[in-house]
Amino acid sequence: MKELEGIVRALESGSADLDKAIADYQRGNALKEHCLSKLSEAKLKVEQISVRADGSATTTEFAHE
Repeated sequence: MKELEGIVRALESGSADLDKAIADYQRGNALKEHCLSKLSEAKLKVEQISVRADGSATTTEFAHE
């Protein structure tokens, strides 16, 4: 995530030459996809915990978007 943030800052500054900017953009895009994949994996593992009227707890899978 830190690398992606650094790439975004560099691209926003506009100080890199075109070849470097293109390479940074491609790397940033790959990092973004990796982060989205990890987030999807994490969502699949998350369970929602709810309390029933009798006070007992139950879990259900995370609602997929």
